[in-house]
Amino acid sequence: MANSIPEIDIPPAPDPIKNPAQYLRSIYAVRERSTIVLDKAKRDQLNHFDVDMTKFQDTADYVVSIIKRDFAPDYSSIPPHGRWQHFEVGGRPRITQLLQSWPSSLDQTERTKRLVDLFVVSVLLDAGAGTKWTYTSKENGKSYARSEGLAVASLEMFKTGIFSSNPANPHQVDAAALQKLTTEHLAKGMQVSEANPMSGLDGRAALLSRLAVALRGQVAMFGRDARPGNMVDYLISHPDTVAAAVPVVPLPILWEVLMDGLSSIWPTTRTSINGKSLGDAWPCSTMPGPGTWENIVPFHKLTQWLCYSIMVPMTKLLNMQFAGAELQTGLPEYRNGGLLVDTGLLTLKEADTARGLRTWHRIMPDDATEVVPTFEPSDDVVVEWRAVTVGFLDELLSVVNNGLGLSGSDKLSLAQMLEAGTWKGGREIAQVSRPNTKGPPIGIISDGTVF
Repeated sequence: MANSIPEIDIPPAPDPIKNPAQYLRSIYAVRERSTIVLDKAKRDQLNHFDVDMTKFQDTADYVVSIIKRDFAPDYSSIPPHGRWQHFEVGGRPRITQLLQSWPSSLDQTERTKRLVDLFVVSVLLDAGAGTKWTYTSKENGKSYARSEGLAVASLEMFKTGIFSSNPANPHQVDAAALQKLTTEHLAKGMQVSEANPMSGLDGRAALLSRLAVALRGQVAMFGRDARPGNMVDYLISHPDTVAAAVPVVPLPILWEVLMDGLSSIWPTTRTSINGKSLGDAWPCSTMPGPGTWENIVPFHKLTQWLCYSIMVPMTKLLNMQFAGAELQTGLPEYRNGGLLVDTGLLTLKEADTARGLRTWHRIMPDDATEVVPTFEPSDDVVVEWRAVTVGFLDELLSVVNNGLGLSGSDKLSLAQMLEAGTWKGGREIAQVSRPNTKGPPIGIISDGTVF
């Protein structure tokens, strides 16, 4: 259900032989590398999961039922997956209210920049918060957890001006303010305490500090005042952007801003090739070529979530269009991945389950509620799980559209299925399967920078 946009040339994928690091950092590599794992999954040849393909249709039918329940027959009203919807938890139109709070003299470009500022910080704070943290809104006194809680918390912090160094415009994000943010500031803003613990708090604070450095280091992209929202000017004026009736930006150009412009924010302890950090990309034993670039699967989940999220205000407010948006993949995170486990399509193998349970009991010795096998993000179990999630989300899209009776230009985009089906369905089945924690069937030890 995407808008039709002019046919424009999309830059090709980097050559993995000539420049493996550049290839693995590209959006093209995510789907191409995950497909190798998917092909093995279909033959039940994964190292850590048993795959029951007879359950694939059941999984698709569950997703279809969720989408029909909430949107039939008006499937065209499904928004693309993005941060905007999280801000509106509980049916409160917080972003619309924010826009209305600004003077009518403020032009659309500055309005878009402010929302991009907010969305960038909010997405970067959106890694898994754990099962015990909640945020109580100062505006309506209601408590929210997980992604929605992080969204409301980041919005209310944004409105106080904590991310801005400009007294004349508290509703912006800039490097000077981010540089001064401490873990204590973030803990206070997020209402973190011993009684309300958050996973990965230090990692989040460090991420925002590194964001300040990245913004300052890319003046062409983020301007002299080092604001994320200044990427709007960069994208509109980019030589590869087509100035048709509306600006048409090739998606790889936006990807370049997010991957190259913000590359220094990611931990340098992750996978690298010839000293070039690859970001959210990990070795996987299911892949060919151990010890070479070929055994690495890239995901770039937070970058993709950021890309999906900031495209929404740019499209809504400035009518910018993005050619090649279909290059983006499903998000390999615990809601989409959890759906595949909770519907029985994937089952963690016994030896890995036992190992993961030992980890749970080591890190959560006093918590016996809803015990789940738990792993580090770099663990081969998690990497394989994430890779097969990306692959199966593509497979589900076709079957879900058939189940909804949609064809041609009426078909749901992947971003719409993520929003209305798999992400929401993954959360709902988790609430039924584990009603106390509402957490995923496999735990991930969050460092504040991956999930």
